[in-house]
Amino acid sequence: REGAYLAALLDPWQAHDSFTVLSSRKITAFSLELVPRTTRAQAMDVLSSQANLAGYRGVLLAATLLPKLFPMLMTAAGTLVPAKVFVLGAGVAGLQAIATARRLGAVVSAFDVRAAVREQVQSLGAKFVEFDLGDASGDGGYAKALTPEQEAMQKRLLAEYIAREGIDVIITTAAIPGKPSPKLVTEEMVQSLAPGSVIVDLASERGGNCTLTRPGETVSVHGVTIAGPLGIASDLACHASQLYSKNITTFAGLLLDREGNLVLNRQDEIIAGSLVLENGQPATEQIARMLGL
Repeated sequence: REGAYLAALLDPWQAHDSFTVLSSRKITAFSLELVPRTTRAQAMDVLSSQANLAGYRGVLLAATLLPKLFPMLMTAAGTLVPAKVFVLGAGVAGLQAIATARRLGAVVSAFDVRAAVREQVQSLGAKFVEFDLGDASGDGGYAKALTPEQEAMQKRLLAEYIAREGIDVIITTAAIPGKPSPKLVTEEMVQSLAPGSVIVDLASERGGNCTLTRPGETVSVHGVTIAGPLGIASDLACHASQLYSKNITTFAGLLLDREGNLVLNRQDEIIAGSLVLENGQPATEQIARMLGL
C-alpha cells in the first residue's frame, strides 16, 4: 500500500528494481541487514539468528558428506581417530559450527582475522589458530577487508596449516557486509587435502570463500567434495521462521507508540541505522548512491 512501512531483508548494498518500485510508492523501508550489532539490538538481528542455524546445519551437511565418523570410536576392531574440522571465520555461524562439530566429537580448530574472538573459540573447546596478520576487526563486530599484502600472507599461512594438520573438513563462514566473500581457500589448498575430504562453504551466497565453490551446487574437485549451499537456514524452516518472527516483532515494537500508532524516531540508533527510504526518498546521500536513486 502506498505510504506503508516495510521492514525486511532488502540487500541494500546494490541497486535493484525493488527500490525503484518502493520509491515510487512512497514506502518507508527498513533494511534489517543494517540493524547495528549492539546489545540492545540483539533480539532484532536477523543475520545473527539465521547464521546461527546455518553454522549448525553446515556441520551436519559436512558430517553427511564425509566418508568417516566425526568422533573417536573404540571398537573391537580397533580405534577410529576423530575427524579434524577447521572453521574459517568465528562469527555467529562459525562459533555455532565449532560448537556443533565439538558436540559430534571432532577435533576442531578455527581461524579469524579478529583477535577478539580468540577467547570465544577457546571457550568452545577449539584451538584458535593465530597468524601474525594484525587485527582486522571492523565496525559492528564484522571483519574488515585485508590489504593485498595481508591477503597474500594469510593464504600462504593457511595453506601451510591445512597441509600440515591433515584437515578432514573445512567449514568457511567469512563475510564482509556488502562485498563479495573473501577468497580464502585456493585450488592449491584443495589439492593438499586428502581424497574424501569435505569443504562446506557457508559464504557461497556472495560467491564463496573457496575459489572452486559453485553456489547452489555440490561438486567433487581433486577428490574433495565442495558444497556451496544457498539459504541453508531454510532447511530448518521451523526454527528459522520462529527466530525471524521474533526479530521482526521486536523491531516493529520500536515503530509503535503506546497507542499503537506508527512513529518514526530518527533519534533511535536502530531506526536510524536501518532506515533506507522515508516516504520513498533515500534516508541519506550514501544510501541514495548505493540504491541508484
